[in-house]
Amino acid sequence: MTRIPRLLSIAGSDPSGGAGVQADLKTFSAFGCYGMAAITALTAQNTRGVTAAYPVEPDIVAAQIEAVLSDIAPDAIKIGMLATPDIARAVAETLARCEPRDIVLDPVLVPTQGVSLAASGLETAVVTTLMPMARLVTPNLHEASALTQTPLARGADEMAAQARRLCEAGAHAVLVTGGDLEGAPIDILFADGERRMFSGRRIPTRHTHGTGCALSTAIACELAKGAPLIDAIAAAKVWLEGALEAGDTLRLGEGRGPPHHFYALWR
Repeated sequence: MTRIPRLLSIAGSDPSGGAGVQADLKTFSAFGCYGMAAITALTAQNTRGVTAAYPVEPDIVAAQIEAVLSDIAPDAIKIGMLATPDIARAVAETLARCEPRDIVLDPVLVPTQGVSLAASGLETAVVTTLMPMARLVTPNLHEASALTQTPLARGADEMAAQARRLCEAGAHAVLVTGGDLEGAPIDILFADGERRMFSGRRIPTRHTHGTGCALSTAIACELAKGAPLIDAIAAAKVWLEGALEAGDTLRLGEGRGPPHHFYALWR
């Protein structure tokens, strides 16, 4: 019998199901993986934006992670919203005791619409404690700007410079995602001293809520299955384009709905 890959999401909760742990669990299932979750924050949000966020106590976050790790060893871990520096440090300290194989860190800092999802000082805590533990860090343009304390990148060269800077600060590999750029979207990976560009198609849709969560989680799924990093990113991008194309069929919400995580399964 083939062993099912196991993945743990450490992230905030999105009651509308488009982002956070809810979206991560959907993505795990879409890739044929068994999903688990440790919740770092409760949010009030929907397709129109985030109206409130309530961090979970750091010791409760740590207890959730320890409960999973002591019984069901994950093949990969996806880290999303951390909310506060204390939570980031608690997650790092807990994970350091088990030395997990593959961590994909999606540094959720600012939502596209609504209130902030990050307390003051979170950027520094992420860079100093969790980033060196991750196999891959996946900031979008705004997050890369915040983490490097540099202006928003306007193209591939500036994205690559920010990715390199984060690697110099301790990251093993950084994928700066450029979905917010004008024209065809590009993502820039910097790893092992080299730069690589991933191009994609601009999907004409407003349903992009949780796109960053979906991409980073899809990459984690492929890594858990044993794929090399380059192949994992490429496969995740192909899947995400399909999910974005099918998002309109869900007809969810009045704002930015989610991509269709199960488009390949719901026929």
